[in-house]
Amino acid sequence: MYIIILGAPGAGKGTQAENIARQMKLEHIASGDLFRQTVERGNELGGRLKECMKKGMLIPDEITIKMILKRLTFDNNNNGALLDGFPRNLKQAKALDKALKEKDKVIDKALFIRVSEEELTRRLISRRVCRQCQMPDQASTEIMGEQEKCKHCGGDLYRRADDNLKTIKQRLRVYFSETLPVIEYYKRQGKLVEVNGEGSIEIITTKILNSLQKREFVEK
Repeated sequence: MYIIILGAPGAGKGTQAENIARQMKLEHIASGDLFRQTVERGNELGGRLKECMKKGMLIPDEITIKMILKRLTFDNNNNGALLDGFPRNLKQAKALDKALKEKDKVIDKALFIRVSEEELTRRLISRRVCRQCQMPDQASTEIMGEQEKCKHCGGDLYRRADDNLKTIKQRLRVYFSETLPVIEYYKRQGKLVEVNGEGSIEIITTKILNSLQKREFVEK
């Protein structure tokens, strides 16, 4: 089974993708993690990606597509994969469909986590990320200046360079212009599953699992 998870920056894709992939026993492939790992290597490609991320721009399609398709595996012993953060535009969506078709695979569901722009901005401006496990966390405005620890692994939290108001607004503009057509693309194929992403993590996870209606994959 192959699922993609869609949603604007701050919609909670990463957290929900981890939960869903674990319970459905799917390989979790997150484009953001692949990009950050490349940046940390400090090579020429990492420098290009770092500059794009600082400006709130999407990574060039040819780089993104190559990295994701290289990461995908088609082992018959696996249940499939959940793609987090890819595809982000129609070119990427069509390239993914083509690659899957060559392996006699298809995207089964496209999950869209819907969150208001106001809530997205609030989440992103207060977000911290763990240096160790890369899981996001929310910090209240009263404690933003204090060092905190990740509630998942105890690692140090930090603010990403691209989580500032100017870049956030740019990232949301890019998202709405580039990714909304992808949502329509999968909607026309009858594969779109839309879930309200405002509420507790646990409730949203339950909504998603119920909406996917693939209980046989869910670990009891």
